[in-house]
Amino acid sequence: MKRPIILIGLGAVAAVAALSFYQRGALPAAGKEAAGSAIVAIEVPPLEGDALIGKRAFENACASCHGKNAVGQNGVAPPLVHKIYEPGHHGDASFQAAVAYGVRSHHWRFGDMPPVDGLTEGDVAMIVAYIRTLQRANGIE
Repeated sequence: MKRPIILIGLGAVAAVAALSFYQRGALPAAGKEAAGSAIVAIEVPPLEGDALIGKRAFENACASCHGKNAVGQNGVAPPLVHKIYEPGHHGDASFQAAVAYGVRSHHWRFGDMPPVDGLTEGDVAMIVAYIRTLQRANGIE
């Protein structure tokens, strides 16, 4: 019985935070650029180890929506190399949950994300290593 109350409370906090980001203009408006174009520009660092494995998994399972190198695609899906997805706001477990259960639209206006079939927890851990490497290279920590 305590878990639903905590989840509702966390949801309310997330909604207020998202509204605050949106009102301050921190979120780019989806759909103002050509559909499918990158939402953010990033630097891609040299990759090795888990991040390199994660890049391959990302390209196979995530890039069709989130774009090459997780820069998002206008009209399709948000960038994951963005302050919203910094570790202190969206921890690694949130990526695991998003893949397993999907995500209701809350930070962006792209609609809900469906669950992603065919990825193991290990696959997602490698994808997260890749995303975190891109984030750090672009000042998101």
